[in-house]
Formats: sequence, C-alpha cells, structure tokens
Amino acid sequence: MVEALAVASGKGGVGKTTSTLALGMTLAADHDVTVIDADTGMANLCFHTGLADADATLQDLLLADREVAVEDAVYDRFGLSLVPCGTSLSAFREADATRLREVVATLAADTDVLLLDSPAALGSQSAVLPLVLADRTVVVLQPTIPSLSDALKVQEYARSYGTETAGVLFNRVRDDEAVDRVAEQAERYFGGPTLGTVPESDAARAARRAGEPLLAHAPDSDAAAAYRRAAATLDLQDADGGAVADRFRSAVIPDSP
Repeated sequence: MVEALAVASGKGGVGKTTSTLALGMTLAADHDVTVIDADTGMANLCFHTGLADADATLQDLLLADREVAVEDAVYDRFGLSLVPCGTSLSAFREADATRLREVVATLAADTDVLLLDSPAALGSQSAVLPLVLADRTVVVLQPTIPSLSDALKVQEYARSYGTETAGVLFNRVRDDEAVDRVAEQAERYFGGPTLGTVPESDAARAARRAGEPLLAHAPDSDAAAAYRRAAATLDLQDADGGAVADRFRSAVIPDSP
C-alpha cells in the first residue's frame, strides 16, 4: 500500500510539524513511513529531528543545477525515513517547486505512507503543491473560530484538486470546553472525522529544544498518548505504489493559489 497525506493547517504555530512526526512515528509501528518537509519556505522538520546540518536536503533536489539523488536526502531516524528541507533563502528562491512531483513519485515506490509536512499558507505554487499531490489531507488546528476558518480555506483549495480530508486534529488544546464548542462545527464543515485532541504541552516545547520528536523525547506525556490515539483513528487507504507514482508525475501544477 501507499498513501500520501498532506498535514496542513492554514496558519502557523499550531504544531503542524510536531503533529506530523508524532503521527508518523505511531504509524511506523506497522508501516514504512516517509516524512517529507514540504514547507520549503519555512522549513522546520530539521530542527525537530537533529538534521539541521544535513548534507543533502529537499532544497538540493528542487534545484536544477544540483546533482543529488533522492536517496541522498533521505535519513533514517526515529523509525522513520526523513527528508528534511534546507533553510537557505537563496535556494528557496531558485528552487523549482514542480520538481517535487518526481521526488514524491520516487519515494512512493519504496514506502507505505508518505506524510507531507505542508506550508501553513496558500501564498505560492510551492505552498499549494503538497495539497495537490496528496491523496488526502490531515488538518491540524486549534479550537478557535479563526483557526477553523483558516483550515477550511485549505480544505476548500485541496478539494478543488480532488484531495479529500482524512481527518481533523485539534492541537495545543488548553480548554476542553473550547474543543466541544468548535468540534461540532468542524465535523459539520470538514469532510473527515475528528481524529483527536492533543493538550498544550511543555514536553512538546522541550522536545523541540532537544532536537527530538515529542514521541522520542517524552513518550509517556499526555500529548504523546493523545497523538497515538489520533493515529489509531486514522483510516489509511490501500493503493498500488506504481499507480500512485505515475499519478504524482502527471499531477496538475497550479499556476497560482
């Protein structure tokens, strides 16, 4: 099987990268999981995984003048295959976002689950392409109306390219009552189920400072347990790897969001 899931939010600061890694590490107990930092403008995964000094990254794969093989940018850490993205501003400007199609197609041939840590905003071609390439989207949001509104914009755009919603994950929750107030609206407007709620956690911030995913740094924390429950709720879909790779290579490239 192989399924590509874009983990998206609509705004920054909701813990999207923490969520991507936590879901990935949980799913990796039963599947081969590859996580790609597709947020080429605000790359963050490298700081969560101790790969800030990685020799080759997704940025290199998106530059026409770099002769780097896809496998050179893949790192085995924490039970995952990780593809970090560099943070060079000049490389970001020169990168060809459309090359992401071939990168994802190549990785799809040798994994069960692809998680695309997607940009928070829809302001450029590179920001929306992960939503176009993915089979479905996991939407991460906080239990507030503004966060819900931003996430709905992401879902609307993704659906316009045939990418449905796999589920909604409430993160950094301080007030359970707030979730109850917003969850009913979320389930009415989003196509997928509510996967779970993850509490605000000092452990998540400590994990980031340590350069480790939350489930590696604090596996017994309440937040880690909530992520494991959310991943168990996620209903993965089967697909033929070769067919998926072909679809990635022929994916429509949006001119602008």
